[in-house]
Order: sequence, then C-alpha cells, then structure tokens
Amino acid sequence: MTEQTQEQRQNLYFNLIDKLLKCPNGQEPEVLEQEPELIDSGLVQTMMQVGTMFAHEGNQDGAEFLFFVARELAKELGLYPEVSNKE
Repeated sequence: MTEQTQEQRQNLYFNLIDKLLKCPNGQEPEVLEQEPELIDSGLVQTMMQVGTMFAHEGNQDGAEFLFFVARELAKELGLYPEVSNKE
C-alpha cells in the first residue's frame, strides 16, 4: 500500500462524509463498511470539523447527523470514554 499524503487522506474523508450525507437513512453502516481503512480518529476529527462548519452555515440537520456518526465511530474506536449518568 502506498503512503498517502495528509491532503489525499483528507480528501478521502471528505468523499466518505459526502457519501454518508447522501445515502438513504439507515444505510450509513454499509457506506462505512465499504471503506474500513478510512475509519480512524482522523475521520472522526474531520466529521467534527465539517459538522462545525455546517452548524456555522445554518445546516443544523447536517451538523447533528455528523456529530452523531462521529460520536458513534469514536465509541467503536475506543476514542470516546463512555460517560456514565450515575452522578
């Protein structure tokens, strides 16, 4: 496998995010399973950045969707500590 530049990888993340945004509701896991090599902390970070950008542009639905998917991926990857509500 050839080394990708950060920019190439970023573009792959953007393409995957675009596919997630365009896919029919409920198809997100299938879309993600097609590109397992892109599922990492960089994707989660990119989703958060794009979600933040969407929020600033007034695209609340898109922002919330990306934050939700990013959070789920972060949990799966072990990047997101489980928060307990036992306080």
